[in-house]
Amino acid sequence: MAFSRDPATQRRVAALSALAAAAAGLGIAVGSVGGDEGGEAQRRAAPAPAPASPQEPVDRLSLEQQVGQLLLMSFDETEPPDYIARRLRRERGAGVVLFAKNTLDPESAATLTQEIQRAAGGDALVAADQEGGTIRSVPGAEPDQAQASIDTPDEADVSAAAGAADLQEAGVNVNLAPVADVAADSASVMLGRAYPGEVDDVAALVEASVVAYADGDVAATAKHFPGLGMALENTDDASVEIAATRDDLDELELPAFEAAIEADVPLVMVSHALYPELDDERIASQSPAVVEDLLRDELGFEGVVITDSLEAQAVLDRSETGEAAVASVEAGVDLVLMTGSGSWNLVYPTLLRRARDDEKFRERVRESAVRVLALKERLGLPPPAAPDEAAP
Repeated sequence: MAFSRDPATQRRVAALSALAAAAAGLGIAVGSVGGDEGGEAQRRAAPAPAPASPQEPVDRLSLEQQVGQLLLMSFDETEPPDYIARRLRRERGAGVVLFAKNTLDPESAATLTQEIQRAAGGDALVAADQEGGTIRSVPGAEPDQAQASIDTPDEADVSAAAGAADLQEAGVNVNLAPVADVAADSASVMLGRAYPGEVDDVAALVEASVVAYADGDVAATAKHFPGLGMALENTDDASVEIAATRDDLDELELPAFEAAIEADVPLVMVSHALYPELDDERIASQSPAVVEDLLRDELGFEGVVITDSLEAQAVLDRSETGEAAVASVEAGVDLVLMTGSGSWNLVYPTLLRRARDDEKFRERVRESAVRVLALKERLGLPPPAAPDEAAP
């Protein structure tokens, strides 16, 4: 995503360009004095160097801080521990995800998120899993209705608008909802969480929800790409393989995600299920075929891709969390969601070590950091502190 220059910068660049053009027009030599006559003529004929363009925000950050932009952290207390505050001050994390264990009600959530933003300098992503019904990270906050009980786009709009208002008041700026999966039948693990109906019905409800959250200045997250509606178990609890053909996904799951993307959804969460027809070796959250080829190239999603919980059993059955984080980032994921309070201690140094050792991975980190910073800008958050401005 390109970042526009502010007016003052534009004026400075224009002035520098005019000065350079004037110098060239007057035949002022560029380079050092001296040398033979031919060299002098070449110097006079050489065009003036173009003024340096301002750095993008990501380039003001150290590699350590760029890696930090890829991480959503969690903690167990009702106030941010010192280690969370320290990481936020030093930009070693993009923000936090909250759960019911962290908040008693919207009022206590607001106090907590204020402390988080003070530590972060105001630029933290604060996420919650606020689907509705029984799945609510902020107890007492809307949406009260579970998605499964919402039948029309108007109802989805009202529910999401109420959720956005309450989350905004509580200081939450990212909601890990709506569920965009389409429950295939009564055996689907998503039956009680997904919107009801066929895929076209679900697509309309997802679109209405995404738009309502955007109108309420909360970033919505369509999940769990490319669809968990055919799953019989939750990837939090077990490894899951979905034997769906590409045609099955095109007909039964992907239209709801396409509707979310067309509605400019800011985030898409990728699942931890294995889809052998797409990639017979890697789970979706670690698969370039799913993240880059399907989600980015075919569906045109340009926003932030986030993993489901890195501590899900479907992940741990394959590797430890640090290795899993590297695989996800290599696959094109931008944000790693850590729901375990101790996971950062393994994930952050593993990602940083890989970024220091591998130029290609370092570029991948930068690419994701750009997207996360663009999301923060979209939410009206200030740019993060540069290395020399960061607190110790």
